[in-house]
Amino acid sequence: MRLYKWLHLIIAPAFLFLSCTENHKGEITVTNPAQLERPDELIVLKRNAIEKKTGNIPAGKFVKVIINSQPVAVQYDDLDSDGAWDELAFLYSFKPGEKINLSFSISDAPATIKAVVRAHVRQRKKNADDSFGPVITKDTMPAGNPPTDFSKVPLPPYLTEGPAWENDKVAFRLYFDTRNGKDVFGKLIPGMVMDTIGVNHNNSYHELSNWGMDILHVGKSLGAGSVAIAAKDANGKDTLMRLGGANIKSQVYKVIADGPVRAVFSIKYQWEINGKPVQITDETSIWGGQYFYETTLNISGVPADAKLVTGFADFFDNQPGQIDTAGTKIFYSYGPQSENKDDLGLAVAIHSPSFASYKRMTDTLGDIRNSYLVSQQITQGGTVTYRFYAAWGKTTTSFMSLNGFDWYLKQQAVLLAQPVLIE
Repeated sequence: MRLYKWLHLIIAPAFLFLSCTENHKGEITVTNPAQLERPDELIVLKRNAIEKKTGNIPAGKFVKVIINSQPVAVQYDDLDSDGAWDELAFLYSFKPGEKINLSFSISDAPATIKAVVRAHVRQRKKNADDSFGPVITKDTMPAGNPPTDFSKVPLPPYLTEGPAWENDKVAFRLYFDTRNGKDVFGKLIPGMVMDTIGVNHNNSYHELSNWGMDILHVGKSLGAGSVAIAAKDANGKDTLMRLGGANIKSQVYKVIADGPVRAVFSIKYQWEINGKPVQITDETSIWGGQYFYETTLNISGVPADAKLVTGFADFFDNQPGQIDTAGTKIFYSYGPQSENKDDLGLAVAIHSPSFASYKRMTDTLGDIRNSYLVSQQITQGGTVTYRFYAAWGKTTTSFMSLNGFDWYLKQQAVLLAQPVLIE
């Protein structure tokens, strides 16, 4: 059963099919500035921005959204857990250059329909009898939690070794232990699968099934967008430190929003670099229809020369490439590098102004190996954002060739540099 406790006043379920009989109030215009289609674009409207158009929205009331006289399916999210929604989110597929007008009406309660869930995040802990408990919305990693030794136990303390997030195209997981690595599950079906994958150790997710499989070899690499910090150590030597290991003092996972349109979670790290405290908050989002997740990190306490480093695994046969266009930099690899020995494209996309460096590792840096590294500038107390892409040839024929993957990323570069305009 899905858990929506943090949204209990708002979603039942979260998708809303809305009547057009109410009087409409105010209007917001949303424009696609790119001369490209934007399939399943995520539109997020803050409550206070809507109230500037509608006037005050009383406690316990809902806003219905109308586009071209048609109702829109909406997800309401209570971000601060105070029992009132703070944002509403929906997906819309734009034509090139298209402009849409949103109108609103305030109602006592949302009308509901059965929704197709297109995004989900979950964490489940193992019980004493080797079953897994319900999805939980907050969890603290035990200090120094080691990787599971599968030669001694058949199942890890967390389902798939930690939190997992997915949409209808792809799934990811985080190792909730000192490795703090990220991995990719390729999907062959659109349904949400990560609540149950790994429950039975006899059904290995490393082997191809009707839903898909774990497709990335991670090892000691940065896997699927894991995080590290590049800085000088206490002796003045350049070093690369994985966000993990013994220097993690606290690691707290919290769900912010959970489907059906988007899923959002945060992880707050209390860390140390050169014996000094560092605070990092990772907020990761995924929404329907996309082949990426998006992460924004708030970082404070790192040395003045520090850089944020992310990247992806470099194993098997792959061809690297890069795209630098429209204010976006994308670094990628492509080839038969999946665990199924078939074609897989991996990529990191960032905004050009934050770019610091890019390299393919030729030696070991600390405990990090076999990785492509993308580093960004850090502003103390500011944020750093990146998108991580995983495009498996078995998911769609578009990714069965390097040309197809390259074309997709070039489209993404333009869309990332030209976000929708909300007025």
